[in-house]
Amino acid sequence: MHAQLGSWLVRPIPPPLTAGITVGALLVVLETLLVYPLGHVTQRDTLALVYIPGVLAVATLWGFGLAAVMSVASALAFNYFHVPRIGTLTFADSKDWAELAVFLVVALLASSMAQLARSWAIESVERYREADLTTGLARLILRTNDLHSVLPEASGRLRQALGLPFAMVDLQAVAGDERQTAFPLRFGALRGTLLVPAELPEPVQRRVRDRLVPALEALLQAARDREAVGRSLETSRYEQRVLVEEQTALRRVATLVARGVAPAEVFAAVAAEATRLLDADATRLLRYESPRSAVVLAEASKPGNPPLLGKSLVVDGGVLEILVHDAHPARVETYEDQPGTLADLARRLGFRSAVGAAIVVDGRVWGALVALWSRPAPPPADAEERLTQFTELAATAVANTECRAELNASRARIIMAADEARRRIERDLHDGVQQRLVSLGLQLRLAEDLVPGDLDEIKARLSRASDGLSTAFKDLQEISRGIHPAILSQGGLGPALKTLARRCPIPVTLNPGARRRLPACVEVAAYYAVSEALTNAVKHARATAIDIDIDLDGEALVLSIHDDGVGGADPSSAPGW
Repeated sequence: MHAQLGSWLVRPIPPPLTAGITVGALLVVLETLLVYPLGHVTQRDTLALVYIPGVLAVATLWGFGLAAVMSVASALAFNYFHVPRIGTLTFADSKDWAELAVFLVVALLASSMAQLARSWAIESVERYREADLTTGLARLILRTNDLHSVLPEASGRLRQALGLPFAMVDLQAVAGDERQTAFPLRFGALRGTLLVPAELPEPVQRRVRDRLVPALEALLQAARDREAVGRSLETSRYEQRVLVEEQTALRRVATLVARGVAPAEVFAAVAAEATRLLDADATRLLRYESPRSAVVLAEASKPGNPPLLGKSLVVDGGVLEILVHDAHPARVETYEDQPGTLADLARRLGFRSAVGAAIVVDGRVWGALVALWSRPAPPPADAEERLTQFTELAATAVANTECRAELNASRARIIMAADEARRRIERDLHDGVQQRLVSLGLQLRLAEDLVPGDLDEIKARLSRASDGLSTAFKDLQEISRGIHPAILSQGGLGPALKTLARRCPIPVTLNPGARRRLPACVEVAAYYAVSEALTNAVKHARATAIDIDIDLDGEALVLSIHDDGVGGADPSSAPGW
């Protein structure tokens, strides 16, 4: 309660003067009346002190001027009503003047102390308001992502807090004039201005300059720092999101390459992923047929773009012409002034810019991946780098396909050469050695018939020689059939496998499938695969039955061999599995 009373007494704005006059008069009357009963119990010198509280109260609330008037009024009232010769004003005694002097000194001291306390109170209120204003501005400014949008509200709060006709915060350097005073705001490398009315009193201007301007500068600097951090975080999040999308797209394409899918599927995936990642209107993967022509192998585009898949384009103008001579990525910022057939085609299709990267296989430019945009803005700055990552995967797919094709061709050549060698050996044996052995056998039989009957020993030896030659001839036939069975060349795979089945000591059930001839290399490979399987079943499996199924799945021969033996092979431990 004492604190509340003290704050009321030294409040920044004193009560009205009329109230002070009224209160002063009432206090003089009350104090004069109070002296009457006290006059019977105390001395005259002490009674004058009864007027001191009133003087103090008026001096505290209304200042020295009204307190001085009340001091004189108190001295006159005390002298008139309580000093002997009551009813008359006499200041002949020095005590009377001393009492008036004491009243005036007390009024002066009380008013000075009250004025000092009041200035402190005003300072405290102002600082409280400034702190409240700064807090509100901090919440307003530091919570927004657009500083310009909150400046009108911030200016309104400044005007209201300072009690000004107007106040405005500008983020540009503005000069003052006769109507407004400009206080410069410096926050980092930027400059702003606080504009207030020009007729402000000097204390208010000093308050604005010394206390509000530094606070505003700190808030604006913090807001700029927050915007910079926000932009940096947003950029980092965007870059991270783009990187994740890019790596995911590359991983999807790399998975297709690793699985060894057809190049057409890889090319289509490359075009689709590049279009999505770069937000292109169209992306096309082309192969150079010659330095002057390229064919579109894959494309991905937004709806409304005419397809060019499978079409051959003349390499004249645009990035294709650049890439055919230089494997480095290239871009065309605008097709407006570009000459050439491809530039005309791009303009006709509505494309404004393009970025391309070469597909390099074994050191040669095999093709190109080209992304096109129809928007006026230039292509992304990192489009070349991203396209290059896709072209590397496409080049890997092409190289893998070519290697597999070369390997298959090499294997086919080796198999065909070996098969031809077996055919040649069989033919040589049949046409040469076998015919000579048959001729020798006939000559021995003829010689045996010409021997006289009494030469039994010679006749028996010739007979044994003829039988041995027949046995050698049969062995040679078996060897010839093992090199390349004649029935395989003459009758095909089905009859040849039936012959193998009849020779096998284990019962064999054969399902020959479709009855049509296959390429010779395929029939030979299947024949020897079945022969090896039957041999293994007889030697190791202890089987009692063998099933052989032959089926054609399109252009592929599916050969299945089953037996009921003990088996024993472990594919998981076999090398190469």
